Amino acid sequence: VNINPSYRTHELEYALNQSGCKMIVIEDRFKYSNYHEMVCELAPELERNQFGDLKAKKLPQLKTVVSLAENPPAGMMPWATLKSRAREMDINALEERGKTLSFDDPINIQYTSGTTGRPKGATLSHHNILNNSIFIMRRMNFTDKERVIIPVPLYHCFGMVLGNLGCLVNGATMIYPSASFDPQAVLETVEEEKATVLYGVPTMFIAELEHPDFEKYNLSSLRTGMMAGSPCPIEVMKKVQSVMHMSDVQVGYGMTETSPVATQTKIGTPLELQVGTVGQIHPHVEIKIINPETGLVVPVGEAGELCMRGYNIMLGYWDDEEQTRKAIDAAGWMHSEDLATMDEEGYIKIVGRIKDMIIRGGENIYPKEIEEFLFTHPKISQVQVIGVPDLKYGEAVMAWIQLKEGEHLSEEEMREYCKGSIAYFKVPSYFKFTDEFPMTVTGKVRKVDMREISIKELNLAEASSVKTA
Repeated sequence: VNINPSYRTHELEYALNQSGCKMIVIEDRFKYSNYHEMVCELAPELERNQFGDLKAKKLPQLKTVVSLAENPPAGMMPWATLKSRAREMDINALEERGKTLSFDDPINIQYTSGTTGRPKGATLSHHNILNNSIFIMRRMNFTDKERVIIPVPLYHCFGMVLGNLGCLVNGATMIYPSASFDPQAVLETVEEEKATVLYGVPTMFIAELEHPDFEKYNLSSLRTGMMAGSPCPIEVMKKVQSVMHMSDVQVGYGMTETSPVATQTKIGTPLELQVGTVGQIHPHVEIKIINPETGLVVPVGEAGELCMRGYNIMLGYWDDEEQTRKAIDAAGWMHSEDLATMDEEGYIKIVGRIKDMIIRGGENIYPKEIEEFLFTHPKISQVQVIGVPDLKYGEAVMAWIQLKEGEHLSEEEMREYCKGSIAYFKVPSYFKFTDEFPMTVTGKVRKVDMREISIKELNLAEASSVKTA
């Protein structure tokens, strides 16, 4: 069970109890979190219990707490003790236990980011993640000579499946540049280790490209990599290919529930498709794009909800039959809630989220389309577009903009930039210049939080309270 390191006590208590964890392995602290204190707060009974016999009121199923620290608090088992007990294990008993396991048994519970509601425990099997890692690496022409920089979180599917497992099945070298993402550490490590592969979400690549010392680092050893986790601005992809020497960089699409990759570009994919799509379907996976209201497959080129079916679909949400049925229908199709199009050659383009789509006066507006346009402005570093309540039109378009260092822009300049280039109803009614966006720890922008902040700052409470059919 992978636990998000940014969880606080309430979230940690929920994840441990919901998953039925019997043992947890922790560091003493990381960044601003003191895990010893958090666990002791949830289980003060620790100091009165023997190893393996914890009886905590708030964590009734947890029996053992293992600490990586040399001198952990009373009741926590030191890592060295756990290792010594492993050496005492009866190998025959271990082999007998192994015979009871099946390829489609659960191996991992991944708690989703929880951008809406409580995190759900996506349950993945050996079959899910092992095969997914193999197909990902085949498409990247992976060999045992690769030296892979992994700056993405290891508790997340990206780091676990593409990073660790992908390297293990190919005998490649895993390189961790820092304990948490640091663009300078990534650049330094690429040069020092002569890395051939670099992973990251778009925000990581942007931070690396905009680092003030970027040009002093030699990145010529890079060949390929993977950009995933959220949509990548086209201009960023072009820069990664050119100035970072990653001519074979690939884009993958999927979700935790799909182990995680379902579509991926290929080496040799034409540039316009490499930067404008998320590639084609993976082997042994099916895709369909449907009208989310009727459930019928839409014509080629028309936007609809992307659905996937195949070996890579999770077993379900742990101990949550209701949410599982909402996500996976009776025919085995995983409903992504992502809006996408598919061309005649099977290239998939993500155009937005069903819940993110803005409906202004009856016009359907896809935020990603506006984001791609605004990103072409030379002074803009990052941009996110959301819908906010509007008494007249139902919703209005709002753009949150992060400028490049030292640059300045006004709302009037932005409106002038949009004029004549995009339809009038797509031009943002509101602009907010910001230094950062609300983010999950995995680098995904929390548009739900952006909307709440915007409603408050723009005094849109009245419009927000209007009920619709």
